[in-house]
Amino acid sequence: MRKTVFAAAAALAFVISSPASAANIVQTAASAGQFNTLLAAAKAAGLAGALSGNTKLTVFAPTDAAFAKLPKGTVENLLKPENRDQLADLLKYHVVAGEVNAADIPLGVTQVPTIKEGGDTKVITTRWGNNVTVDFARVTTADIQTSNGVIHVIDKVLIPTN
Repeated sequence: MRKTVFAAAAALAFVISSPASAANIVQTAASAGQFNTLLAAAKAAGLAGALSGNTKLTVFAPTDAAFAKLPKGTVENLLKPENRDQLADLLKYHVVAGEVNAADIPLGVTQVPTIKEGGDTKVITTRWGNNVTVDFARVTTADIQTSNGVIHVIDKVLIPTN
């Protein structure tokens, strides 16, 4: 267990210290080693290309442990080809257009529009001091810079209300 935690911390430290121009969102997440489920979902939903492109994005990235907190069978069901649109909507709810660093989030409670189309497309962010939450998920590591945006690591999967 200690070895796994140390390896994950070392991988994340490498990612954080890497130059912003070196890797895009997908490459950065892959090298961290704790976003395998998110990356598999992005690929299955046809979104990996968009997360690798030149458009600046902010991703609230749930870890593999966050996906593991979902009810049993949820991830497997979402990864089925017939659920591709539902999976894409779920993932788009984790993405904000533009580059939003933690310090850019106003103090207090704010609604931030996501790239999810239709329904409730805003997440609720809360910032007090250096602590940030998004739809009640805690940002455990903020401001991981990439060549095409920023990643904020979160401790649970965000579920759109619509």
